[in-house]
Order: sequence, then structure tokens, then C-alpha cells
Amino acid sequence: MRKRSVHGGRHELGQNFLVHRPTITKIIDLIAETDGPILEIGAGDGALTVPLAALGRPLRAIDIDGHRIARLRRRLPGNDIEQADALHEPLDRAVIVGNLPFHLTTPLLRRLLDASAWNHAIVLTQWEVARKRAGVGGATMMTAQAAPWFTFELHGRVPAYGFTPQPSIDGGVLAIRRRDIPLVTDVDQRNYASFVHGIFTGRGRGVADILRQRSVCDPRTIKHVLDQSSTNQNALPRDLSADQWAALWKALGSARNRRKGNS
Repeated sequence: MRKRSVHGGRHELGQNFLVHRPTITKIIDLIAETDGPILEIGAGDGALTVPLAALGRPLRAIDIDGHRIARLRRRLPGNDIEQADALHEPLDRAVIVGNLPFHLTTPLLRRLLDASAWNHAIVLTQWEVARKRAGVGGATMMTAQAAPWFTFELHGRVPAYGFTPQPSIDGGVLAIRRRDIPLVTDVDQRNYASFVHGIFTGRGRGVADILRQRSVCDPRTIKHVLDQSSTNQNALPRDLSADQWAALWKALGSARNRRKGNS
């Protein structure tokens, strides 16, 4: 085995290793509350891998850096520790955990939300990403599109000095849980995502105005639909909760079906 990864060194791989003990403890405590086999993304020097292995549950740890994987295997013999790319690794364990490379956060989160085998994910991302995904200060379009199937919860800020080498921004611990019963049916997922995209990117001063501009329904029906979903007409897309998005989607669907039935 090569002593260094063919992908380059630490800088080229975007590696910022977690050394902040309170955050390590917090992540392990969150994982301990879950059940099932664990997949760790970005094992690095093993800050999370070692305490994860101590939980006594099936664990697979991966990292793209072959040099560090070799050292971690020597440190934790008998464990499933492999050199692999998180952008291609099957996300097929019940629990996903990892310190995500900051420059790969968005594609990794998209992969995660598209995968169907896991139930809980505890990930360390840039602070702004974790904050927005959890809906602090308003939800993003990506969060709104996923919210009928997942919950997002923020579990604290990680200071930049809690990583080595130290990045220019803080991190955040984000817990994602798959809902036992989705708020929108799986068969509607693609159409629902398109609907949310249309509202987030539509013109208008609020949800009601956006719906009118998009000619979704007549103004009276739009008012009725918003009342049904407990949505303020002047609310911005980022202000809607997961329950409001789902209720709005269902109410508009019912309105469209009634209109078709009367035509």
C-alpha cells in the first residue's frame, strides 16, 4: 500500500480533523441514542472512530486518505476500516456519522438525502450549512424539499480552533432523522420537490402572491388553501414549517382535483 493517498495530502483532500473533545463527546452521545450498524464517513485520525468502536456495534469507517486508513487499522485491528470515497460509498447502514469535508458538504448531503437505507445521520458541517438546514433563521429550499421525509436538528456550534488544521469558519453538528411516517407520499416526491422549487424561485412578495403569479389557482382558492394549511399569505417560503409545506401541497392537490372534476 502507498504511504500517501493517490489523491494528495491533507490540504488537497480538504481535511480538517476534529479535536474538540466536547463535540466528540456530544456526537458519540447522539449516536449512542440510536440503534443499528454504523457507517463513519471521513474517519481521519480516528477521533470519532475509536469511541464509536467502543460502543460495540457493527462499524464501518471509511476515509479517502490511504495513509491514515493504514494507521487507523493498526490502531483498531479487527474493525472494518477501508479506504473509500464517500461520494461513491453505499450509504447502507442504519446510522451515518461523519465530519464532512467542508468543500464536499452539499454533494454529500444530497447523496445522503437520496439514500434510502439509513434512519439517523449525525454530521459535522460548516456552521452556516448546519444552521440553515436546521431552519434557524429560515429554511433553505433543499431543507424544505426534504422536510416531509426528514427532521433536521442543530446540536451546537464547533469553534474553528476545534479542528486541525484550523479552518476559517466554525462548524456545526446537525442531526437528521428519517420520519417514521412521511408527511408527503413517496410517489409524490419528485412533483413535490418541483413544487417547492417553483415557490422558492417564484416572483412575489409572499406565498400568496407567488401562487397568484404562477397561476396555480384563482385568488379565492389560494386564500382558502392558505387558511387550510395555517399559512400567512405574506409568509416567505423560508418561513414555512415542514407541516405547512405538506399541508399546502395536499390542499393545492385537492383544489386541483376538484377543479378537474368540475370541468
